[in-house]
Amino acid sequence: MTSPSSPPPPVDPVHLRGPVPPQGPAPVPGLVPPQGLPGPWAGQPTGWVPPPPPPGAWSHVPVPLAPNGQPLAGFGERLLAFILDSVIVSAVSMIFTFPLMFLWLFAVMDWTATQTNTSYGDPYREPDPSEIFGMFGIMFAFIGAVFLINLLLTYLYLVEYQLRKGGETIGKRVLKLRVIKVQPGRALTRGDLTKRWAVERVAGVFVPFFSYLDGFWQLWDKPLQQCLHDKAAQTVVVKVG
Repeated sequence: MTSPSSPPPPVDPVHLRGPVPPQGPAPVPGLVPPQGLPGPWAGQPTGWVPPPPPPGAWSHVPVPLAPNGQPLAGFGERLLAFILDSVIVSAVSMIFTFPLMFLWLFAVMDWTATQTNTSYGDPYREPDPSEIFGMFGIMFAFIGAVFLINLLLTYLYLVEYQLRKGGETIGKRVLKLRVIKVQPGRALTRGDLTKRWAVERVAGVFVPFFSYLDGFWQLWDKPLQQCLHDKAAQTVVVKVG
C-alpha cells in the first residue's frame, strides 16, 4: 500500500520499452555485406608482381618543385620570356643607337668626300695615316658606345626594374614566371640580380658560346633546373600562375 504522498509510477519506464528498429533497409538473410572491392590483381599468389605497362602507355610524371613548394619553370617558358625581354631591350636600345649610327655614317661620308677631292689634284697621293687611324678611332668609339648603352639598358631592366617588380620582367610576367631565392623565405636583393646579370649578359659577351652553355644548362641540371646565372646568385625561376 502506497502512501498518498508518494509519486505515481512512470507511465513509460525505460525497462519496459521495446527494441529500437534499425534505420535503413533490412539485411537479407545469408548475404554478407562486402568489405571492399577486390583489386585488379586479386587472387594472385603472394609475391607476385604485376606486369609493366605497355610501351607508350601514359604514366604520371611528378612536377619538379622549388624548395618552397612552387613548380619550377620549364625550359620552353624561360626561353620565350628571354626572347620577349630581348626584343623589348633591343627596341629601347634602338632609340639611342640610331642617332649614333647616323653620326657614324655622316663621318664616313665626309671622310670619303675629303679623300676624293684631294685625289683630284694628286692622283698618286696616299692617305695620311693619321686620317686613317682617326677614322678607325671613330668607328671603335661608335662600337664602344653601342656596347655600353646596351649593357646599361640590360642592367637597368634586369636588375633595377626586376627588383622593383619582385623578380619579374615583362617577359616573365607574360609567361607567369618569377625569380626567387633558393632558400625559402629569403628576399631577392640587388646583389642577387646583379650576379645574374653579370653572368648572363657580361660574361656572355666576352666568353665565346657561354650564353648557349648558360641557357642550356637548365636541361640537365637537377633537381632545381638552374641555369649558370641562377647558380651564381642562388636563385630559381618558378611558376606563379
